[in-house]
Parts: sequence; structure tokens; C-alpha cells
Amino acid sequence: MTEDDPREQMRRMLEQMLGPEAAEEALRALEASGMDPAAWSSAGMPVNPEQLQAAMAQMRQVMAAGDDDESRWRMAHDVARQVAHSGGDPSVTAAEADRARSILSVADLWLDAATELPPSGGQHLAVSRAEWVERTLPTWRTVAEPVGSSVAEALSELVDPEQLAEQGLNVPEIPMLAGLDIGSMMRTMGSLSFAMQVGQAAGTLSREVFGGTDVGLPLLAEPALLLVPANVAEFAEGLDAPAEEVWHFLAVREAAHARLFTHVPWLRAHLLGAVEDYARGIEIDLGQMEESMRGIDPTNMDQLRSAMAGGIFAPHHTEAQTRALTRLETALALVEGWVEEVTARAVAPHLPHAVPLREMLRRRRAAGGPAEDTFRTLVGLELRPRRARDAATLWALVGTEQGSEARDALWSHPDVFPSTADLDSPTDFLQRRAASAEETSEIDAALEALLDGTLGTETSPGDGPDATESAPSPDEGGSTGTDEDPGPGGDDPDRRPH
Repeated sequence: MTEDDPREQMRRMLEQMLGPEAAEEALRALEASGMDPAAWSSAGMPVNPEQLQAAMAQMRQVMAAGDDDESRWRMAHDVARQVAHSGGDPSVTAAEADRARSILSVADLWLDAATELPPSGGQHLAVSRAEWVERTLPTWRTVAEPVGSSVAEALSELVDPEQLAEQGLNVPEIPMLAGLDIGSMMRTMGSLSFAMQVGQAAGTLSREVFGGTDVGLPLLAEPALLLVPANVAEFAEGLDAPAEEVWHFLAVREAAHARLFTHVPWLRAHLLGAVEDYARGIEIDLGQMEESMRGIDPTNMDQLRSAMAGGIFAPHHTEAQTRALTRLETALALVEGWVEEVTARAVAPHLPHAVPLREMLRRRRAAGGPAEDTFRTLVGLELRPRRARDAATLWALVGTEQGSEARDALWSHPDVFPSTADLDSPTDFLQRRAASAEETSEIDAALEALLDGTLGTETSPGDGPDATESAPSPDEGGSTGTDEDPGPGGDDPDRRPH
């Protein structure tokens, strides 16, 4: 099929708005109404009025489905499962399930010697890629939906006819769309398209992740340990380390993540709240989009695709969003760094290839693993590997100098949690904390003295009232200040009157 084929042109137009899977579904719906792509004019108008009416009915049906949150995310769910199944998605055998449960149980035992945080509890699961989608997509929706809503609203403003006219843009009328609220349609298409992107991303991730925590977010609604045997087995192929060691190493990482997310109650809200704060203030650079669109014929798919490829939908970060992304990036780095350090300590006595496996995962992250790609696509976040390495250095330093109890106590409250500035110089973390604690102690002591009325009244030995009364006057040549002459040896304290 050539690019000049009418059906291909319509498919490409719908793909720009809905994504590849939804575009094909919409196109099939239009054809089911009896429309013939070969009969469409260059403007997209069917020559038969009955075909036009049927096409509009089908388009409104697609729009109505996309305008409903649950329908939209059901479509995203279907896309995610299709992607997960693409290329094969072997079912988990009973032997694989038993193996995963056994290895995850061992992982918890090893971690008991490396961290004060107790096991997460919950089930030990081995799942297929499609099952991973089922268990994690609700959280992906929570993460991405606020961003998608903001993007869709910006798109609806962009195509507002009055605004386009003010900008001097000449948008030809498309009879096929006559009578539709273009702004509302674009808002719906934008939301639907974004949900499809989330489904596509979740499906892609399901083919790459090892468990439920690879991206650093608490994706599982309930505490559980989870492995995807098909992905673990593929990763282990070709490595110098034995497959059994790979399984154990990845299981310990999964269990360490789960302990954090289960027993640090503020962490989930902290991570997801940072994404929400980012989404709340999202702004699309309409000026950039308008500049890119100026002079483009919206019916020319090549021009439109080139404009989109130029980044006209790239979000413009406000100061508040930048702060939210920095907070999220720092927290994710500290989660990864802690897991990396605790895992290293837990597996060191048991796995001869622990060090090369650790470096293998570091290189995988540095090259842009699933977490980096997903966050960059959905929320514009670049998870810099340097931050995770610095975080691991910080956690290792605290554990070596003060022990695992002091290290894990830093998760007790956001106020004592390491900051972005701490990652800038992790080796000085303990010195900065000690200086800060000393300063805080001095301030607390001064405040306590102020409250009990003793601030400024402290006296040194020899300066109290008794000492003043017994101190000799300079004019008396060493007299005790009494009428009685002490005589020789009057300075002897044993001979002073009491």
C-alpha cells in the first residue's frame, strides 16, 4: 500500500490524533459504515451524503467512547495487553511459579541481615507479561492521567477557531468535520491519545521489567513480591553469571524495593504527589506550537507529521514543575541507591558474581532502561544515572560509619530524608548532618533557657552573690569585709567565718 493511497492517508491522519492501534480501530469503524476510501476527496469528504452521515455517526461513537474515562482506559488496557502479547507471552508454568516463590523467600532471609526494615509480607508471585499489565496499569493511570488531562486541554485551546483566526492561520474547512465542536473533539482525542500512549508504554515495559518495582514507583496496589520469569530468563541468557545467581540477585532487589514501599508510609504519596504537582501546572508552549504550525496545511499529513516530529508538543516547564521534577528525581535516585546498597550487602556472602551483576544493572540504567524511557515519555523526566550512583555512595557511607539502623532511620520522616543538595556531595553528608545537629542543639538549649527565665542569668564560679559578699575590697587591702580582723593567715579559707 502506497502513502498516496486514500485509506493510508486517512489512517495516518487518525494515527496522529489517536495513535496506531486506536487509529486502525477508528478506520475499521468508518469502513464498516460502508465508506469507500477511494471515493474520499482530498479534503476528506465522502461523495455520498448517506456515507457522510454514517461516517459522522461512527466518528461521534468513537469520540463518545473516548470521552468517557472508563472507556478510554479500557482501550488503553487492551492496547497494553496486545503489546505485552506481541512476540509471545508464555504462560507461567507450575515449576516456574514454585521456583519464583522459593527464590523470593530466600531473598527475604538474606535481606534480614542487611536492613532493619522487615519483610513486606503479601504473596510471592510469578506472572506473565499480560498479568504484569493487569496488576500495574491502575497505578500507571494514576500517574499519567493528570498529565494527559492537562495536555488535552492545551490541545483544545490550540485548535480553537477564534484563537487560530487571531493568529492568522488559514485552516481549510473539512466538510467531514462540519457540525462538530472541534475544541471538544481535540480535547477528547488528546485524552484518548495520551491514554493509548500509557497503554503502549505499559505494554512495552511488561516485556522488559523483572518484577513490580523496576521503575522505582510502587506500582502494585497491595504488598507483594513479583517476578516475570520470561523476562528474567531472557536477561540471564548470554551473561557470564549462572542463571540461578541472576534470579537470586533480581529477587533480592525486588524484595528490597517492596520493604521500602511497605514500611515507609510517606514514600508512595511523596513520589506520586511529585508527579501530580508537575501535572497540575503543566503548560504547553502554544507559541512554539503555533509557530511550528504556521503555513502548514492540516490536510497534508507529511507536513503535519514533520511539525509534530519537531517537538511542538514538548511541555514547557514552569518553576513549580521544575521543583516537582527535581523532588521526584531525587527520591527515585535515593530509592534506587538504597536498594542497590542493601542488595549488595545482602548477596555478598552468597553470590560470587554479585559485583559484576551490580555493574551490569548500572550500565543498563545508564544506557536508558525502561524507567528512563517511560518517565521521559509520560512526564518529561530524565532519571540521571549519576544521581542513583551518588545516592548509593551516600547510603554506603552512612551504613559503614553508623550502621544499618542509622541508615534506615533516615527513611523515618521526610524531614530527615537526604536532599538534592546531599546528593551533590554525598561524602560530606555525615559532617553536614553533625554540624546541623549541633546548631539545632544550641538553639534548643537557648530556647529552653528563654522559656524558663534563665537566659542570660548564668554565672561563672566566683561571680555569684555569695562570692561577691566575701570578695575582698581593694580599698581594704584584702579585708574580708567584716569588723573582725582575721589577722595573719586571714586568707586561709578554713579560718573564714561561716
